[in-house]
Amino acid sequence: KARTQAMNQIRGLLVSAPAMLREQVTGLDRAALIRTPARLRPGEDLSRPLAATRGALRRLARRLQALDSEITELDAEIGPLVKQAAPQLLELFGVGPETAGQLLASAGDNPERTRSEAAFAHLAGVAPIPASSGRTHRHRLNRGGDRAANNAPHTIVLTRMRYDERTRAYVERRTKEGLNKKDIMRCLKRFVAREVHRALTTTPTERITQTDLAPAA
Repeated sequence: KARTQAMNQIRGLLVSAPAMLREQVTGLDRAALIRTPARLRPGEDLSRPLAATRGALRRLARRLQALDSEITELDAEIGPLVKQAAPQLLELFGVGPETAGQLLASAGDNPERTRSEAAFAHLAGVAPIPASSGRTHRHRLNRGGDRAANNAPHTIVLTRMRYDERTRAYVERRTKEGLNKKDIMRCLKRFVAREVHRALTTTPTERITQTDLAPAA
């Protein structure tokens, strides 16, 4: 969250930055957008808008670099622990050390909520709630549950929608059927909860097959 906040601050600062400074970073990817401001020399006269903006951008960029290094170190430490506790969890597409660690922490703090797939879905706030009216039959996303646990399926779904061909094909199909993006993500989060629950409760000798985990309608 801190890294995202710092990146948003950099982008927001560039909107109102002097034109000369904006031109230096126009078209740069994320990595270059951090490296370039980190090397800026603001000068001593911070009463000048250009110098003050350079100083603020350099400070934010260096904070981002420090956060990137810290996150890399923590991922390296968390990874083996997650692999030891639930090796199948890291095998799921889109699940990294951070999301896996959060899911394990939430499940460990609420062991009674992992007694079934449905209970775990409620814990993660991804159990669909009926919201039908008249002849309209639909469900809405559950806003309850552990919000930290809910963030993990959300991150996994966003990753799959961007990089997983199977998920992208599913999104395209459901879009043609008339579902909006919010409803499609609700279905995908419920599917992820099913996969995660299976990974958390499966012994290392068992395998998870895709045919057992078809996306829910």
